[in-house]
Amino acid sequence: MGTAQWLLPAIGVFFLLITAGCIGDSAVSADDGRIPVAVTIPPLAEFVKEVGGEKVDVMVLVPPGASPHTYELTSGQLTALGDVRMYAAVGSGIEFERAWLDKIVGVNPEMHLVNCSTGLVFLAGDEEEGGTDPHVWLSVRNAGVMVENICAGLEEIDPADAAYFEANRDRYLEELQALDAGISSSLRDREGEQIMVYHPSWAYFVRDYGLVQIAIEDEGKEPGPQGIERLITQAKAENITVVFASPEYSTKSARVIADAIGGRVALVSPLEANYTTNMKSVAAAFGEAA
Repeated sequence: MGTAQWLLPAIGVFFLLITAGCIGDSAVSADDGRIPVAVTIPPLAEFVKEVGGEKVDVMVLVPPGASPHTYELTSGQLTALGDVRMYAAVGSGIEFERAWLDKIVGVNPEMHLVNCSTGLVFLAGDEEEGGTDPHVWLSVRNAGVMVENICAGLEEIDPADAAYFEANRDRYLEELQALDAGISSSLRDREGEQIMVYHPSWAYFVRDYGLVQIAIEDEGKEPGPQGIERLITQAKAENITVVFASPEYSTKSARVIADAIGGRVALVSPLEANYTTNMKSVAAAFGEAA
């Protein structure tokens, strides 16, 4: 699937609109001259804040610790969305947006809607996720494209501050490029090695750095006894001693497999708010386990 087809109906009507996000039920202030922006997930909040600086207030719709596969908006969040001027959607087919985007746009049809995935090439995903892998932000290289799209959106709303946004964008893009180079260097000798993860969030990351992801979860479901046995056999064959799980998902199957191979479970989150710090930590964890 070359484009995020789930966005087409909304884009057809709101092609030039842009969006951003909020944390919990907190309202976004529009009275201090800052642009109220909503985003879907915490990592995108960093992208918007880095570009928008003191010119933006950011609201995250899927709060830390929650899963964008299952989270439902609260009435307080829907009310707060009425004051948002820009919504930065991931745009990759993430389940929360497939379920809620039309309602979000309906609450505030005047806000600008930004598809942060414009220009990205999607990897295949399972049918539960609409056939494409929505975890595009977990590629640092993809993150750079998403930052460019956010900057363009902010400039549409506030062209007078375009130079400010672009300077912030360029500085943050340099940081992301340095991060990518550092991860590439640290994992250079790990190409082709396998990591076992519970939820298959990391396909874009492993693609960028030559690793191979083995997912425990199958089509959004816990594996059965035969699936567990197969994964244990595979882990032993590949000398895997660390099973990665995420705090947003169950660790039960990961712990069963880790116990069976004499290994351990390590937590890595695809949704940490501090994006650059988290990606460094994930790279270090994968590098030690590979």
